[in-house]
Amino acid sequence: MNEIEVMAQGLQFPEGPIAMPDGSVILVEIARGTISRVRPDGTIDVVAETGGGPNGIAFGPDGRLYVCNNGGFPTFVDAQGRTRIGEGADEDAVLGCIQAVDIETGSVEVLYTEVDGHHLRAPNDLVFDSTGGFWFTDHGKNWSRQRDHGGIYYAKPDGSHIEEMVYPVEGPNGIGLSPDEQRLYAAETHTGRVRVWEIAEPGRLDSPYGKGTRGRLLVGLEGEQLLDSLAVDSEDHVCVATIRNGGITDIAPDGTSTHVATGDAITTNICFGGDDLRTAYITGSLNGTLLKTTWPRPGLRLNFQP
Repeated sequence: MNEIEVMAQGLQFPEGPIAMPDGSVILVEIARGTISRVRPDGTIDVVAETGGGPNGIAFGPDGRLYVCNNGGFPTFVDAQGRTRIGEGADEDAVLGCIQAVDIETGSVEVLYTEVDGHHLRAPNDLVFDSTGGFWFTDHGKNWSRQRDHGGIYYAKPDGSHIEEMVYPVEGPNGIGLSPDEQRLYAAETHTGRVRVWEIAEPGRLDSPYGKGTRGRLLVGLEGEQLLDSLAVDSEDHVCVATIRNGGITDIAPDGTSTHVATGDAITTNICFGGDDLRTAYITGSLNGTLLKTTWPRPGLRLNFQP
C-alpha cells in the first residue's frame, strides 16, 4: 500500500466519491447538503444543492446522478473545529428520499419518498446493475429512544417502480455488486458484518425466506468496527470503510480481511479511478478530507460511470 495523500480539505462530512475522467472527484457533503466536485488541485465547486443529507450517489443510464438522501441529521462543530453529524434524530427530523440530479444544470428531482405506503427513512447507498435498475439501502434513523429498522430496495431510475427486497436489516449501509452481478453485498454498520445475497435475475434475489432472508455472512469483523460504505474491486474483494478504527477493510471472497488505516477515525467511503482503476479515493469525514492512494488491485468500473 502506497502513501495516502490529502487531495482536498475543508469538506463538510464528505461521502459518496465518484472518480471522473478529468481527474476530479464528485462527492457529497452531507452536512452542507450539496453535491460537490473536487478538482485535481484541491479546489471545491458546488454542483447541486440537494438539501437534507445527500449520502450515496451513482450515475444512472440517463447520465443523471442518483442520490440517496437521508433527510439530514443534527450537525455540530467539535472543539477542533470539525463538522460532525450527531447520532440521534429529533421529533422534527425530515425523512429521506431518492433524488435525481442533472450535474450540468444542478436541477434536482425527487423520485421516491415511499414504498408500499411506508415512507423511506434514511436512504444511504446505491448501486446500478447493467440493466439500469438500482439497489439501495435504507439505514433508518436513530431517535432519542428508539431506532428504525433498515432495509434493502430495488428501483427503476424513471420513477416507475420501487420494491422492498429485504426487510428488516440491521443498519444496512454500503451496498455493491460482484463483478459478474451474481451477488449483492451489504454492510451492516453496528454489527460489523458484511452480508451476501445471491441474485436470481436483475431485481430479484434468490431468497427462500422471502423478504425476511438474511442472506449469508461474508465476514463478521472483530472489535469496535462500525461499517460504512463500500466498493467492490475487479477481483471481487469488498472494500468497506470502517469507523472508529478508521480505514478501509479489504475483504477477500473467502472472508479473510486486511485493514488499511487512513488516519481518520470516521472513514466513510472509497471509489476507484485513473486509467488503470488503481487510484483509490477515500473520504475522511472526521477531518473533512478527500484522500488519495494507489490500491493493490484494480477497482471495478461502475455501470454508467463516465
